[in-house]
Amino acid sequence: MKNRWKKILVGALLIFIGVLVVCILAAWASFWILDKTNGRIVSSGVTRRYLLFVPKTYDKSKATPLVISLHPAATWPAVEMNISRWNELADERGFLVVYPEGTGAFLGGLGPGPHVFPMEPDSLKRDVKFISDLIDKLEGEYNIDANRIYVNGMSNGGGMSFLLSCLLSERIAGLGAVAGAYPHSSDLCGDSRAMPTVAFHGTADKFAPYQGGRSPIAPRPFANIPEWTARLARRNQCKGEPSETRVAPDARRLTYTNCVDDADVVLYTIEGGGHTWPGGKHLAEWVAGHTTDDISATKVMWEFFADHPRTR
Repeated sequence: MKNRWKKILVGALLIFIGVLVVCILAAWASFWILDKTNGRIVSSGVTRRYLLFVPKTYDKSKATPLVISLHPAATWPAVEMNISRWNELADERGFLVVYPEGTGAFLGGLGPGPHVFPMEPDSLKRDVKFISDLIDKLEGEYNIDANRIYVNGMSNGGGMSFLLSCLLSERIAGLGAVAGAYPHSSDLCGDSRAMPTVAFHGTADKFAPYQGGRSPIAPRPFANIPEWTARLARRNQCKGEPSETRVAPDARRLTYTNCVDDADVVLYTIEGGGHTWPGGKHLAEWVAGHTTDDISATKVMWEFFADHPRTR
């Protein structure tokens, strides 16, 4: 009897492992299919990839805004495109969107698959050069309005967008970030230009905690979101106390105004929101948490960008 139960347990375990392997392979198969790009550029001696969307209404005789949107860690450009739904709005409002790809998270970056923006000194230098080279390339191929180039991203992409807004402040007009994984350091921006900023963050974010600190997906602590926002307001020399208003049943907006070069700083706090994109594609709630549909981060972000062209 004991041997019989042992065989049953072993058989059940093998079936479970087999089903798990099949699920993993099926998931990876879909991931490989989704990992699509339509552009390449050589930067720092390495071929880098990106996904570009040009709206049907693009008119080469008119200077056109450019939105740069960076993907979360362990994903790729098509994931950011699907989550954010930037393309739908770009078709309506007539701007270009480009989704750069980070470096390889696996195989030492030697093959396709999940990617990341490491934000370490050496890789950061290469990624900043990559984004700058990419802007140059797109400006050579399209009529890009140099005063309306904006950067945004989610999670790791949000943290990288923040660093780009500091290190490429002479080219970037505004910053947007969703569920941003921001470095804890307080001196990363130094004396960079005041940067108009709009951010969105859920209070129930498990991966980039709203109150900052340790995360289960990163070796280093992340910034406290209200403190990070206040620090940006100080950098932008905003005067007076911020104002806070409720904009949806589960969302409130904190606004710092009277800033240098009209560089307002705005934080949308999503009460009970997870590691998700408000108004974007819903992720598995058991993993990422709640996604609100009461506001659209993409639409709000674009309206903020449109009101904040780069000042010379």
